[in-house]
Amino acid sequence: MRLKILPAFALPSLALSSLALSAPVLAQTAPTAPAAPNAAQAADLRLRTDWAWTTRYRDANLADAATAARPRIVLMGDSITQGWYDLDRPFFTPGRIGRGIGGQTTSQMLLRFRQDVIDLKPQVVQIMAGTNDIAGNTGPMTDEQIQGNFRSMVELAQAHGIRVVIASIPPADLFPWRPGLDTGSRIQRINAWLKSYAAKTGAVYADYWTAMKGTGLGAREGLTSDHVHPTPAGYEVMNKVAEAAFKQALALPAARPLAAARVP
Repeated sequence: MRLKILPAFALPSLALSSLALSAPVLAQTAPTAPAAPNAAQAADLRLRTDWAWTTRYRDANLADAATAARPRIVLMGDSITQGWYDLDRPFFTPGRIGRGIGGQTTSQMLLRFRQDVIDLKPQVVQIMAGTNDIAGNTGPMTDEQIQGNFRSMVELAQAHGIRVVIASIPPADLFPWRPGLDTGSRIQRINAWLKSYAAKTGAVYADYWTAMKGTGLGAREGLTSDHVHPTPAGYEVMNKVAEAAFKQALALPAARPLAAARVP
């Protein structure tokens, strides 16, 4: 069989014909734009790119730092503090600022403490944390590690002349997202240390645990929606404790802030 050799000028035409025939196929198999990430994917991405979510309140911090409302109280915390703002907005009167982020541990709060507390130059900060440390949201945490993070936040605040309210961990006999943990007794143990540490450092201790506790180690019926997160009724109980703690803290003399380091 003899092969028929085409002239050179015919090759481009064949190439164009092949491209034309394959174009519809290419068009059909072209990659589509990736779907927008869902909440879980977005959270996972954030943990790898902004672990402490330091940008969560960036714009709000710029706006709040420019106001002159006093007294200024910053509530630093996790989902219990975030839910406080979401469910009881009237509690956050002018100059009272919520900086809660759901799911966060003391390690994450410590990392964002400067921009979300110190740079706002408040008179008082309330630190409410520990629930997610016990749950191990960012890995296993010993009591000593939790205590160390509290110490660092308190020391940072007092070094900048900010009065401190240390909040107890509210009662919880179980964590729905971490079943099987002995939550109640560990919360009791950490709260005992927080109360003692507050007394030693001149901070105010806000005892939400006692105010909300039921007959066991959990909260009273109706004060939480899932054994952990307060309902509006739960926040109503917390409000009374908070108002007394804030009043007590504002009556304390402010610590003298450390002088800024001079760079030669």
